[in-house]
Amino acid sequence: MKKRILEFVGLLAVVSACMTDHEGVEPPVMGTVSLKSVATFPIAVAGSNGAFITNPTSSTIIKRDFNGITFENEMKNNALVTSSGGYNFTTADAMVAAAQAANMQVHGHVLAWHSQAQGTYYRSILTSARPSDTNLIQNPGFEDGDATSFARFTVLNTGNPAGTATISVGSGAAEVRSGSRSMKVVNPTAYTTEQWRVQVASDPIPLTVGKQYQVSYWVKAAAANGSIRLSTQPSALYQGDQTIGTSWQQVTWLITANEAQTRIVFDMGRNSNTYFIDDVSVNELVTAGGSANNYTKVDSLLKTTIQQIAGHFKGKVRGWDVINEMFSDGPAGAIRNNTNTANATANDVFVWSHYLGRDFGVKAFTYAAEADPAAKLFINDYNLESSTAKLDSMIAYVAEIRRRGAKVDGIGTQMHVSINTNKEQIDTHFRKLAATGLLIHVSELDIGVNTTNATSLVLTDALETTQAEMYSYIVNSYMRNVPKSQRYGVTIWGLLDNQSWRYRNGADYPLLYTPAGAKKKAYEAVLNALKSGL
Repeated sequence: MKKRILEFVGLLAVVSACMTDHEGVEPPVMGTVSLKSVATFPIAVAGSNGAFITNPTSSTIIKRDFNGITFENEMKNNALVTSSGGYNFTTADAMVAAAQAANMQVHGHVLAWHSQAQGTYYRSILTSARPSDTNLIQNPGFEDGDATSFARFTVLNTGNPAGTATISVGSGAAEVRSGSRSMKVVNPTAYTTEQWRVQVASDPIPLTVGKQYQVSYWVKAAAANGSIRLSTQPSALYQGDQTIGTSWQQVTWLITANEAQTRIVFDMGRNSNTYFIDDVSVNELVTAGGSANNYTKVDSLLKTTIQQIAGHFKGKVRGWDVINEMFSDGPAGAIRNNTNTANATANDVFVWSHYLGRDFGVKAFTYAAEADPAAKLFINDYNLESSTAKLDSMIAYVAEIRRRGAKVDGIGTQMHVSINTNKEQIDTHFRKLAATGLLIHVSELDIGVNTTNATSLVLTDALETTQAEMYSYIVNSYMRNVPKSQRYGVTIWGLLDNQSWRYRNGADYPLLYTPAGAKKKAYEAVLNALKSGL
């Protein structure tokens, strides 16, 4: 899939409907009939935060006409993973909540893709020191202790006067990140600059003076604008104040040990709030082991990334594109590496399969299944309808990794096509995909009308008619060639023409609606295809 820069709405789901066997478009069905009302499988759209949340025109249409959504960019790696390896789910969480409120299914996109990833951060792990696998802190998840206190941790300050703040055991899904307990700190008083007024310290940890250590913890607050920091005792080091929101976030801090034994202290006195802390770690930084160690490091990064993201959205998505665009265009069907992938060392590119090779799929799908066993898991790619080599390579690879134990539920065919795409190849590729017995998802459908790559184009009545015929043909072909039990759905990759990644200031008009939100002939073509009951 190409990089999406413009905001547009994306919905996932598939529409099981029916269509006639011919290529023409039936007379348009006028009025306000929605696609979702006639579809027998989910019919979805892709949408950005702007298109789905803040643009009233596209937001209304999305909720009116579709019953599924794929977030265009907001679940991609560099939207969720920070440049330092933390996680920020704020925008995606808001979009998921909005989809749930609109009774729309969410398809997650994407867990492992070489593009729009934190490439610079991931490569830094390969070339620099990394945290060791040994967690030096005791009772890191606050699981040990009685009903009101924690083993290996000591309360130092509880406000002014003492007892103003309370430290207790967090419990339940809303208060615990993992396990069954967390540390819950209720501070009703804002002491502004005096973070130390509310303090909890770990037992002394043996460190080596002069060595570097990474301190990490997960935290969230009951209300926005929380504040927390770490410090050390007896020789004080201070982390900067961290602004804490209402979703779990990971905070990391690098220190150079200045004592043979050091206590890690949580300071929470600055702002009044309720804090939940879980999964604390202190790990020595060890030097990189060279390229021979990269396989292990990338495997660890992949597992952490997939399980943090898929685990966060567990139970909230219908399915995931686990791997996206794993196969190269040159030579077509080859697994990607740093040689056959353009700009492989760019800041936002990280080619997972360069380091993991053919094990990439086995590992990615295994980690995704562990994180969310109920989600349907897909491999997704483009040009499957036009590149026989890529299509055959993907089908063979899916069979290979399934034999090796990977849970692969389906294949996504993006279908960024044009009005002159070969229709016989479209049919053939659907038949080959259906022969796998897996779920088949038309995952990113849009149809360009600019066949000459002109810098600008007028959407004539003739072009719009031809585009509508192609939309009709594709939906009909999907239903003719993919059995009903294998139809995961159809997702249109965007809503309004000017929200499409292909629009380019008027160079193409690939979607179902005009920039003003009016239905194009393509909309009526899709509607009638779905109504045909094929």
